[in-house]
Amino acid sequence: MPLLTLFSAPKPFTNPHIAMIQRNAFKSWTLLPEVEVILLGEEEGLPEAARELGVKHIAHVSRNGTGIPLISSMVQLAREDGNSDLLCIINADMILMPDFLEAAKQAVKLNDKFVLLSQRWDYDFAAALDFAEGWETRLRESVRKQNQLHRPAGSDFFLFPKACYQDIPNFTIGRAGWDNWMIYQARMQDWPVIDCTPSVMIIHQNHDYSHLPGGKPHYNNPDTDVNIRLAGGQAHIRYTILDATHQLADGKLIRPKMTSLRFARRFELFLRSIFFFLPEKTLENIARPKRWKKRFKKLFK
Repeated sequence: MPLLTLFSAPKPFTNPHIAMIQRNAFKSWTLLPEVEVILLGEEEGLPEAARELGVKHIAHVSRNGTGIPLISSMVQLAREDGNSDLLCIINADMILMPDFLEAAKQAVKLNDKFVLLSQRWDYDFAAALDFAEGWETRLRESVRKQNQLHRPAGSDFFLFPKACYQDIPNFTIGRAGWDNWMIYQARMQDWPVIDCTPSVMIIHQNHDYSHLPGGKPHYNNPDTDVNIRLAGGQAHIRYTILDATHQLADGKLIRPKMTSLRFARRFELFLRSIFFFLPEKTLENIARPKRWKKRFKKLFK
């Protein structure tokens, strides 16, 4: 029985760069021992890629009105068809290495309900990754030279036991909000939210947004608006990796060190708890520190 099930809903393989980075990602996953991979969807080129890599392919994922896969269906299919007790929903452009598997093994020893996540390292790929012996060491060195550790605002994977996330709203994949809700939900359920950034290098392969309307990021997409509504409003999509309750470092579970960013985030949550009765727009203006900065700048112009 595998240790964990990785599952993802890739984009179509029609764009050569997207096809290349997705193949890079999937190949890195298949090289991990004790891992099974499930690719979900009917996108062009996906059945062929799954056959080529020898991984499981499930076509019948539920979609929203514009044809985008739903997170709820993805998780349910992985829960039903996966052969492990750990599930990991992951974006199709993420490269994993053995340290990811070690983090999973450590986390599962620590609690029966949890969610594991981390910051990502952004990296530019111009060609297919050479997986010859020693590829992990070479890649780590190159990634550190580019030195693009992404800010803790986005999450590209969530690893959790099957018992968690039994009732996920019909969020659309690839749009904003759902990943923040995953952290919010874990906090509301008092599950450990474990940031494994100190122990793991997760690599995001940079790409454009030509697959989205107008080639623009998803933040102003109508599907994002639906995700925010399903999440319960802005307050539930403000949660980020800064809201992790623990960190995994050197095989141990520790409390995150207090930083200015974490302090600001805790103060924001405190304000939200006090002024919960206010209209959402008013609460956003009061509770979000970035908006204070903008107002102060206007005052002293």
